[in-house]
Amino acid sequence: MQPTFINKKSKIYLVAPSFGCTTSPYVERLHKAIEQLKSLGHEVVVGPNCFLAEGKCASNTPELRAKEFMDAYSSDADCILSVGGGEVMYEILDYIDFEQIKKLPPKWFVGFSDNTNLTFTLTTLCDVETVYGACAGHFHFKKYTYDVLDTYEMLKGKKEFKGYPKYESPQEKLDPFANYNLDTKKVITPYNYKEPFKGTILGGNLDIMQLLCGTPFDKVKEYTSKHAEGIIFYLEACDLNVVGIKRALLQLKRSGWFQNIKGFLVGRPLCIGTEFAGVDHFNAVIDVLSEYNVPILLDIDLGHIAPTLPFRNGAYATVEYKKNNIFITYE
Repeated sequence: MQPTFINKKSKIYLVAPSFGCTTSPYVERLHKAIEQLKSLGHEVVVGPNCFLAEGKCASNTPELRAKEFMDAYSSDADCILSVGGGEVMYEILDYIDFEQIKKLPPKWFVGFSDNTNLTFTLTTLCDVETVYGACAGHFHFKKYTYDVLDTYEMLKGKKEFKGYPKYESPQEKLDPFANYNLDTKKVITPYNYKEPFKGTILGGNLDIMQLLCGTPFDKVKEYTSKHAEGIIFYLEACDLNVVGIKRALLQLKRSGWFQNIKGFLVGRPLCIGTEFAGVDHFNAVIDVLSEYNVPILLDIDLGHIAPTLPFRNGAYATVEYKKNNIFITYE
């Protein structure tokens, strides 16, 4: 199900299903983002956990974080924005009422990284489209560009997206509101790519998808079997090293996640450029996925090295690679 695209009068509900914003630069950015979204015409509802750190490595207890999300999904808001990523969002899944969500009008949930726990499961369990994109704190910019602009435009119904000219090397920033410093030329590596390919977009953060695999929240085979048009699977890794990436992909493959596959889109991992015992992030992917004989695009604009393209889980799209760039058209 596709939620209704937002407009400038849409109500946006902020939630903290993982971390809350209590330290710099996150707290400053979220306050500024709320101001900016209001200045664009949106009514903004701030959930009770957004500025808390009452839980263990989280904004609050799993029960209260799940309640905040369910309250948001049951509200009259048009879009739910997660305030940030984190580490232990998987704890809330036992308290999310997915059956109730199926009965409610669909609405956008937007988040990145740890938010895969919901962006992925809402699509595969409830058949609701979600956006794997910029969290609320990123909307602090006075003028939206790159991934923030694309996430916002995707929610408004934009259908065509392309990668960015460069990316930002990991760097410490003293100014919480500093603009991107795109200082590194990107290089996308195509494997087995011959022509544009189509399918339903599905994916997220590999660290989290590995965690979901084999649990009661894993209905991927059931979901993909309903999509005869095929699946374009996208993924990016955060904490996993090169060997961890290979192990995670093997686990997903052995669990039947990649049936009916039409292609893979692989982001820049944080471990980019590293090697362990002959394994690098390139062969970690190719050694596992090449047997599917489908196109693979590596080091696309996706992941924890900014900027990162947003993706619409559950939407049908065409992917094209040309001139060292990726082009995605949602249909």
